[in-house]
Amino acid sequence: MDTRRSEQAGGANHVGKAQVGSLAPGRVVGDGRYRLLAQFGVDERGDAHLWRARDGQLKRDVALTLLVGDPADPEAARLARRTLERATHASKFGHGGVARVLDVLALGSGITSSEGLLGVVVAEWTKGSDLVDLVAQRPVAPAAAARMVQALAEAVEQAHQNGLVLGLDHPQRLRLTPSGALKLAFPGPLPEATLRDDVKALGAVLYLLLTGRWALPGGPPAIPAAPMTPQNRIVPPRQLVPTVPADLSSLAVRTIEDGGNGGIRTSAAILRVLDQVAEEEERTQLIKAVGGDAAEPDGTIWTTKKPVKDVARRRKLALGVTVLVVATVIILAWGGLMLINVFQGDSKASGPSINVAAPPASSQQNGPQPAPSSAPAPPPSPSVGAAVPPQSVAVYNPEGKGDNTGRAKFATDGKPETVWRTEKYRQQFPTIKPGVGLLVAFENPINLSQVKVIGGTPGTKVEIRSATGKNPDLADTKVVGNGDLKDGDTTIPLAQPTQGEYFVVWITQLGDADGQFMTEIGDLSFLPAG
Repeated sequence: MDTRRSEQAGGANHVGKAQVGSLAPGRVVGDGRYRLLAQFGVDERGDAHLWRARDGQLKRDVALTLLVGDPADPEAARLARRTLERATHASKFGHGGVARVLDVLALGSGITSSEGLLGVVVAEWTKGSDLVDLVAQRPVAPAAAARMVQALAEAVEQAHQNGLVLGLDHPQRLRLTPSGALKLAFPGPLPEATLRDDVKALGAVLYLLLTGRWALPGGPPAIPAAPMTPQNRIVPPRQLVPTVPADLSSLAVRTIEDGGNGGIRTSAAILRVLDQVAEEEERTQLIKAVGGDAAEPDGTIWTTKKPVKDVARRRKLALGVTVLVVATVIILAWGGLMLINVFQGDSKASGPSINVAAPPASSQQNGPQPAPSSAPAPPPSPSVGAAVPPQSVAVYNPEGKGDNTGRAKFATDGKPETVWRTEKYRQQFPTIKPGVGLLVAFENPINLSQVKVIGGTPGTKVEIRSATGKNPDLADTKVVGNGDLKDGDTTIPLAQPTQGEYFVVWITQLGDADGQFMTEIGDLSFLPAG
């Protein structure tokens, strides 16, 4: 075992147990059957040492998860028994994303107390690359990272449907197969591992692939920990690697973190977002196949080396493109005919002009008077006072920073020509996150009655929310008004005037701009009750 591999494994001597020090290449465990070849990691949370070994009876390589501990310690023995029970249940589960459990050895059943082990989980050996080696060189391309996690998420989803916890929340338990899919190579969930831990692990693996950093506790020393914000939130991958798409960055953070209303708690939800990313990549590949390049506005080009094998999806995509082209031609033709009719109508206007004179005053007085209208008069508009400029404005994003924070000031500078805009997203809210907005603070509380949005992107849906501070949780804000932005100016009335010092202009649906989703706001006016 080379020096670098020893460092990645965490070092057997690091744990400080004599029996661990004897875990070295060449040692035989499991009643003389398995010869240790190379160590691939240590999950220190459960003293689980991960080794490649040679099965002397069947002449094949296997993956061993060695549970190290003192047999005289009843608590350690109890935890080891629980891990072995879970591994035994997992042996009945079959999926390409999980190495098949071949055997489970316990004290008195395959191992002896003199070996310094509390149990052994034997699994088939997974050929391919070590995940730590993969991310040590450089972060993985976003499209490739999405594919890798997609295969692993499918395994998690199927396991959870069968009531099984996989325990993949440690990067050294995973390997990258020659086909480019991630696989749980060292099964053996910790005793306290839950279904939620598996889902959080998917987000952490995506974060790791995109940034080279691990965002959960108990990671290996060879991988740096994910940075945190002053509010103790995980820094989104997009802030560390600007080329990471906003949807993948948000997916990773929302899956890992527990707080807030926008958290992702099931592998099925992860698969939906990753499937949309995969469809986007297939569309990119189709465009490239006919001689075009799919480039992002910031210069990022999404490409793939993996051939599209889903013929049905590709046919649907091609049919959709054809329908779009035909519809565009029909609309252009209709517009041309309407324009021709307009000009023809002007040229044919002829004949004597008719002067309709007003009737004499006497006839007006004697003639029948029109009946008064029976329609009720519209209710008077609530009176409002002069707009109150906020003291400060900032981007409000519960998922972290982002969405052009430096341009937030342009939304309240009184100049509609200077705009604040969101990021461009490939998926609509709330698929990738619950929303984004602007939080304004006033020097003194105001009795807000209306919010006027000047130069907003049509199709955008907005909520006006009251807040109690500068950094509120979304769940702690209250919806006091809502509306859809139109061309030009849009006035959003509140259900009733609301007294407050902090308000959020919260975007729940973005405008559609050339197949992507984004919203611009030229200026905001806050009108108090008169």
